[in-house]
Amino acid sequence: MLDLSIAIISFNTKKLTVDCIHSILKNTKGIDYEIIIVDNDSQDGSVEAVKGLARTKVIANKDNRGFAKANNQAFRASSGRYFLLLNTDTVVHDNVLGEMVAWMDEHPKVGMASSALKNKDGSEQGTGGYFPTLFRVFAWMFFLEDLPIISKLIKPFHPMHSQSPFYKGEEFYKTEKEMDWLTGAFLMVRRDVYKEVGGLDEGYFMYTEEVDMCFKAKKKGWQVWYLPKWNITHYGGASGTSEHSILSEYKGIKIFYSKHMPKWQLPFVRIFLKLGALARMFIWGILKGPEAFKIYAKAVVIG
Repeated sequence: MLDLSIAIISFNTKKLTVDCIHSILKNTKGIDYEIIIVDNDSQDGSVEAVKGLARTKVIANKDNRGFAKANNQAFRASSGRYFLLLNTDTVVHDNVLGEMVAWMDEHPKVGMASSALKNKDGSEQGTGGYFPTLFRVFAWMFFLEDLPIISKLIKPFHPMHSQSPFYKGEEFYKTEKEMDWLTGAFLMVRRDVYKEVGGLDEGYFMYTEEVDMCFKAKKKGWQVWYLPKWNITHYGGASGTSEHSILSEYKGIKIFYSKHMPKWQLPFVRIFLKLGALARMFIWGILKGPEAFKIYAKAVVIG
């Protein structure tokens, strides 16, 4: 059995995908690994560009199956002790993968882990946070997670967005810690854990599926750790749009609640999402312009 299987889901990101693979091949040492590209019907020559690259095998879909379904395809074709979800728009530095595999071997109670994600300029990205409980969604939607007293009592769903002195945005992501959930842009999962939780739920097309998977793993007693000792560069948003990510997250929260939370909470969450989107429609519409207004108007309908 290999040490690591790396799943990269591509969709019209040919150059980024090739650069990502080259960064893995150049920097990964001390482990046996494979790279599995699942292409979601790219029309930019992505499949042809990656065929023949070392350690790489390609699954070419005839349609766009989304992030969750494509990663599950990759898992079924994989043989690594660990399974890594890795975005196409990332660059792997140093021996991040080899060293994180060694760290996971030394910490058998950890089911999933992520390195830090860095922007192109070296600044921190938010990767993960705390599960979206009813109070957290309320605090998120109504901007309360910026308030010191509230944020101390109710940990934020997205700590990066909180301006509270208890989180301070980027500062939160500079220290090693156990988390509730981690971002699927870089998520190393034990093979047994991925199987135990049933992989990524294919009811999510994109966004929130990693929250769901971490939730299931934590319920089964596995730990989820954020490890900023290592980092990769993540350009972000290469195969999506701001509108798509915002609307998909709203949809994802509703799916998460319909699966995992008491039934009586879903109507409240929908009200919070609608009112939060309505507030953002006017606030961001004024501050950012008509495009933001249109996006959150759609979110009001979705909520």
